[in-house]
Amino acid sequence: MDVPPDAPMRRPRRPLPFVDEHTVLVAADVEDVWWALAEALDWAFSRPSAVRYAKLVGCADHTAGGPRPPVAGQTTFPGFRTASAVPPRELTLLGRHRFSSYTWTFRLDDAGPGGGVRLRAETRATFPGPAGGLYRLLVLGTGTHAKLTRRLLTTARLLAERPWRETPGGEPGEASGEASTEAPGE
Repeated sequence: MDVPPDAPMRRPRRPLPFVDEHTVLVAADVEDVWWALAEALDWAFSRPSAVRYAKLVGCADHTAGGPRPPVAGQTTFPGFRTASAVPPRELTLLGRHRFSSYTWTFRLDDAGPGGGVRLRAETRATFPGPAGGLYRLLVLGTGTHAKLTRRLLTTARLLAERPWRETPGGEPGEASGEASTEAPGE
């Protein structure tokens, strides 16, 4: 049975059980990492396979929509709705389907004296009933969830650390946002 798309999705009163946390260190400032995380989420969930999977398991949200970067209560990805967004420090995505209810929280912290940002992804979930237990075994027991989470964090890191990128306003420039006067390869 699918979860109706218009069914209200509220943040759980109590935190869901902890599943795992993955961390990557990013050599960039927190604003660049925030935008890179938004780009990485869009990239990961723009694929037709993400939409098909969200529909297959009966996710409440199975399309991408709303403002970018994510805004609480307004931005969706296949399988997720933005529960909270505190730019550029924390983003919590919330989701549910027939086999699980879950949150995925991204935290951006200062990495310490060496500079950079520690980007963390924390997963919490519940897997009710026998079907939920089997689903947990398939997604967590096989390592698929961990692999996909690490891939998303690595993509965000690579996007944030790229030496040349479009600034959030869409203008070409250096990572600092200033226009480059050098030709590529010089």
